[in-house]
Amino acid sequence: MAEITAPGVMTTADGTPLKVSLNRALRRNKLRAFFWVLPLLAFLAISFLIPIGSMMFRSVQNDIVSQVFHRTVPLLQNWDETTGELPDEEVFAAFREDILEGRENRTIGKAARRLNFERSGMSSAFRSAPRKLKTVTEPPFKEQIIDIHKKTFGNVNTWRLIKRESRLYTSTHFFASIDMRLDDLGTPRMRPKNERIYVKIFIRTLILSGVITGLCLLLGFPIAYLLATLPTKTSNLLLILVLLPFWTSLLVRTTSWIAILQQQGVLNDLLVWVGILSDESRIRMIHNMAGTIIAMTHILLPFMILPLFSVMKTIPPAYMRAALSMGANPVLAFRKIYFPQTVPGIGAGCILVFIIAIGYYITPELVGGTSGTLISNFIANYMSSNALNWSLAAALGVILLGIVLVLYLLYDKVIGIDNMKLG
Repeated sequence: MAEITAPGVMTTADGTPLKVSLNRALRRNKLRAFFWVLPLLAFLAISFLIPIGSMMFRSVQNDIVSQVFHRTVPLLQNWDETTGELPDEEVFAAFREDILEGRENRTIGKAARRLNFERSGMSSAFRSAPRKLKTVTEPPFKEQIIDIHKKTFGNVNTWRLIKRESRLYTSTHFFASIDMRLDDLGTPRMRPKNERIYVKIFIRTLILSGVITGLCLLLGFPIAYLLATLPTKTSNLLLILVLLPFWTSLLVRTTSWIAILQQQGVLNDLLVWVGILSDESRIRMIHNMAGTIIAMTHILLPFMILPLFSVMKTIPPAYMRAALSMGANPVLAFRKIYFPQTVPGIGAGCILVFIIAIGYYITPELVGGTSGTLISNFIANYMSSNALNWSLAAALGVILLGIVLVLYLLYDKVIGIDNMKLG
């Protein structure tokens, strides 16, 4: 119970000013609410923030060369690489010790693989060097090491590369992700045209994701409109059919499209049976860009329908009836009255489908072939045992994340994220 003990000052029964007591209660409520959401914050940090931070760090991490050649690298810092002369005897002696130690620790292969990413042929030279260096026991070491693999150890560019890649952090992976490389003196250069692949794959990913999003909108809009305007009982029954793909394995749905779209598959057999195609002119619709578009449109269509349906369901039917009663034809009433109210659902559906499509992996891998794979397939490949290069995969992932953020900000600038609704 509040009391007044001084002019204009209200207190509680225990004499505490009412304002202070209310602030305490508010802090307690906020603290209680924080503890309730703390498990969710921890889950987001573990499953989202920490992996993204780790990926961003991995894209610039470059400590393997400095760790393996820990004797050679400090000496190379005093070497003037611009003269075109090889390092002195002291560097070669330290290099011999590092190579032999790396063989014992089984780390020389990692350093060789890292250098081979920047210049081909390095891996084989460094892997064979330890065995041959065991016979090199007496100085001077320089000429003996050069004789082991003159093309590599007698080339000044090899030592320039070791010096450059001895930094703890590097930008070479990001240059590689945009089809650039550092030349022997460390200057960024575009790769030859026949070696430029990543920019083309990024563009293909954006185009295919945009096409898939557009097709999902064209197919999903009338379906969502039908669901929103039908009686509730019928609408709920049809909505189950929309949700049915979520109850089926993604792998099963994708492999089903392989059976349908292949040249000896169901669709081609049907076209041949009705006489549209001859048996010799069957259409190739799988393991190419068409297969990726068809399969991914089918898989992502529910993600477009559901936001559209949830928004359309809230639009009162009386608006259209009022427009028609005032003399507007159905097309004009739809364009002026109904469609503008669906824009929030369109925005939500398009963003949802586009972001999922831009990072999709399984479906393009199975049905895309060489012309229908996305950048996510390259990222997965570089993280596998086939072409183990986690740093390049992380750099590609960071660039992909940056593209998504830029498109998100562009959407917010043009349309406004506040206009997006999921229901």
